[in-house]
Amino acid sequence: MKENLLIGRKKQKEIFRDAIKSNRSEFIVVYGRRRVGKTYLIKTYFKNKFDYELTGIQNGSLSDQLENFKEKLSEQIGEEVAKPKNWMSAFTMLKKYLSSKKKKQKKLIFLDELPWIDTHKSKFLGMLGHFWNDWALYNNVVLVVCGSAASWMIKNVLNNKGGLHNRATQYVSLEPFTLSETEQFLKAKKIKANRYQIVQIYMALGGIPYYLELLKPQQSIPQNIDRLCFESNGFLRDEFDRLYKSLFDKAENHIAVVKALASKWKGLTRKEIATITGLSDGGGLTKILEELEKSAFIQTYFPFDKKKKGSLFRLTDNFSLFYLKLISQRGLRNQENVFLKIFTNQKFKIWCGYAFENTCFIHSRQVSRALGISSIIHEYSSYQFSGNKTYDGIQIDLLIDRADGIINLCEVKFSKALFKLTSSYKTNLVEREDTFESLTKTKKTIFTTLITTQGLHQSEEHLDVIQNVLTLEDLFMDI
Repeated sequence: MKENLLIGRKKQKEIFRDAIKSNRSEFIVVYGRRRVGKTYLIKTYFKNKFDYELTGIQNGSLSDQLENFKEKLSEQIGEEVAKPKNWMSAFTMLKKYLSSKKKKQKKLIFLDELPWIDTHKSKFLGMLGHFWNDWALYNNVVLVVCGSAASWMIKNVLNNKGGLHNRATQYVSLEPFTLSETEQFLKAKKIKANRYQIVQIYMALGGIPYYLELLKPQQSIPQNIDRLCFESNGFLRDEFDRLYKSLFDKAENHIAVVKALASKWKGLTRKEIATITGLSDGGGLTKILEELEKSAFIQTYFPFDKKKKGSLFRLTDNFSLFYLKLISQRGLRNQENVFLKIFTNQKFKIWCGYAFENTCFIHSRQVSRALGISSIIHEYSSYQFSGNKTYDGIQIDLLIDRADGIINLCEVKFSKALFKLTSSYKTNLVEREDTFESLTKTKKTIFTTLITTQGLHQSEEHLDVIQNVLTLEDLFMDI
């Protein structure tokens, strides 16, 4: 396989490689949000050498899907075949065709956009389960199924209660690129950018390969972002609505939740989400939150002092945050050089702070490796205290509670230059530690950890206040 055509995706390539080499049939389920590169990964790794391939038709009827099946099978066989009456007939035709192929290697089958194929009352999933259990399981097959509706794939395929129950031998949850993978991708596209600029791209586009593919090498990073996001015909200017409507039924409810979460960086409780959106705090909201989380738009986490209850939901999709904070603002649309002009804009500064904290949150594995705690049990959380007569309020957006008796209070700062630690800032950090210790009554040692883009000004004495300093070099670790 020409794996050099694929950036990153180490674990996923290992799964595919092992499936080809195994001595049994393999059923691989691939899911992930739209535009994340699922189809490209599968087709590139297997070099498009499928014995049968089918992509569902969005909003197509049962008749449309069966006609599509017939056309693809006719192409594969090299002669016209009859349109099957139903999926039982279709899979019978497929078994007959695949049985006629005499080959020692595994037979490769790829079914893309499975949720679109499984139309209402079509019995597709039942027939797919029968096809696997009755024939494919015993005939040296690699069956790869894929879908962008992650929650649908998990519920209906991985957690299927019928013929597909517990049949998947492997699953691939494809996530956006890391910073390291984004850097590799941009180099492959001949786009010149330093790591500070790459972080800006990542904060705006979120490591989504399809969006990164739209960048032009002859344009600077600000020029690319202006062209894609702010110009009247920019491809990503209206991508937000397209994205959610393509993934979810009644997407307006999902969008309402995402907008609510974008308003509070610390995250919101379920009750707060219901209050802000006006949605009923019942099963419908549960489904929306599950679908958003399984599609990697949001994450659930627990505040430091509420391990059992009080979970918070947090928006972690960088593109959604960028759209809601900047692209959607009317005053910024249809202007030239928007991204260059708004560097001093307060909204831009607020977005930078949120987005960089989000990027650090996404790269928690890199943060753990840089701190040397990968082998130590630890948990990421946050802490907030609104203040009282005795203590001023404090907010810690990223906190690492470690089993070795340490708690890292992370201070995340997006800065174009080396970060300067002023005397007043040092005082604030000391007071924050004291307040946190007093309120939580923790017996653990507190380390203040600075995560910044360029690092700390070297002339500053900081070991009495800051124990760890992490930079972009740490976040760009390839792990």
